Amino acid sequence: MNIATHRGTSTDTAADHVTITPSILYFGTPVVLLSTENEDGSVNLAPMSSAWALGQVVVLGLGPDGHTGHNLAARPDLVINLPQPRQWQAVERLAPLTGRDPVPADKQGAFRFEPAKFAAAGLRPEPSDLVRPPRVAECPIQMEARAVRVQPDVSGEFLIVEAHVLKVHADPRIVVPDTQHIDPALWSPLIYNFRHYFGLGAELGHSFRSRTPRPGR
Repeated sequence: MNIATHRGTSTDTAADHVTITPSILYFGTPVVLLSTENEDGSVNLAPMSSAWALGQVVVLGLGPDGHTGHNLAARPDLVINLPQPRQWQAVERLAPLTGRDPVPADKQGAFRFEPAKFAAAGLRPEPSDLVRPPRVAECPIQMEARAVRVQPDVSGEFLIVEAHVLKVHADPRIVVPDTQHIDPALWSPLIYNFRHYFGLGAELGHSFRSRTPRPGR
């Protein structure tokens, strides 16, 4: 696919590529809010944007000194909460906060310690069924999970967490009636695109593997 230089347009005309060295590679990934349990039984809530799914396993990329990674290494229960685009400001309120005290050296100056993450974000916890950390009530999709493997990535700069999803909760308004499927026309994830927040655009079509095709698409 070739992209034109004008915003919002595309072209079939071939164009030469330029070599660049981006400081980050967040090329449009979903934002999730991870709720985990602190050592004293309280709750930590943290935003992250490196998550992808393989069947019933969700792979998460975390910073090595973050509070979430430390929690999961000792207490593997977590909830993977998926916010919708209009909740980006709640996510951003969490972004400069850390649950670690003292603040890790690599976060000093840009982050501050905050133990009451739900209140700081203006979000409400609700009990989970199978894990100890609570779900984020406002998030349309919530996945109770357990971290089965926490290990450094090949660079040693991040942690890779493999979490087995145990139970999925969904707002009934985004579920295809009488099925187990999320309606992709009604659900839009919050996307982190090179450190900017976006929602999805209009539907273009569906994969041949889709179980929720719609007339005219």
